[in-house]
Amino acid sequence: MYITIRLDDITPDMDWSKFNTVKEILDKHQVKPLIGIVPDNGDSKLKLNDSRADFWDYVKELQDQGWIVAMHGLNHLYTTKKGGLFPLNMKSEFAGLDYATQDSMIKKGKEILESHGIHTDMFMAPSHSYDKNTLKALKANGFTKVTDGFGKKPYKRDGITFYPISMQKSKSIKDSSNGITTFVYHANTMECKDFQSFEKLFEKTTVVSYSDFFEYNIESRNLFKNLSEYLLAKTKYLIVRYRK
Repeated sequence: MYITIRLDDITPDMDWSKFNTVKEILDKHQVKPLIGIVPDNGDSKLKLNDSRADFWDYVKELQDQGWIVAMHGLNHLYTTKKGGLFPLNMKSEFAGLDYATQDSMIKKGKEILESHGIHTDMFMAPSHSYDKNTLKALKANGFTKVTDGFGKKPYKRDGITFYPISMQKSKSIKDSSNGITTFVYHANTMECKDFQSFEKLFEKTTVVSYSDFFEYNIESRNLFKNLSEYLLAKTKYLIVRYRK
């Protein structure tokens, strides 16, 4: 199985030292990831450095180099305790809110990105949580792609193309099928052992640039597969909670 890389929580005030360490490894292996940009960061947990003055120019430079940019929510602030359609976490910036509110938030986030010259049609929900209103609002605002769900290939749901993440990294590494999935990383919280593990990933499996995802045929999803995905996500949430 081919592996792509997704980096969450990209903000002007993130931990740039850790981000640069991840970038050095990616550059070494000539892999270009997906990055989730928070348009207007309001999450104090992500405010780890002074804001980088050239942040938006830098993001545009990365995008021009082939890095794929997703809009990672609006403020990265959790407003509900809903897991939505993909309940890996029981908290959300979007799931559970009415359509008009979600539409306004998504529209504002897109306007902020575009005011800085960043154009994207891909969405990355904070904590992976979104609902039917989120998908409806995304379509209304020109978004056609979401990075989430489980699977080995892109799939279509509610008029949106989903690019799946790995349910279990160890199994994905051992999987010899001709599929593709995404490993999710948060550079802000990575430590020395995490960087070492990340480096070793490139020795264990084939890591490709995120744009390779777009070369795969898109599958259709029926109600049974949607329900199965929901139950898998809920089960993973419960297992992680039990272990904690």
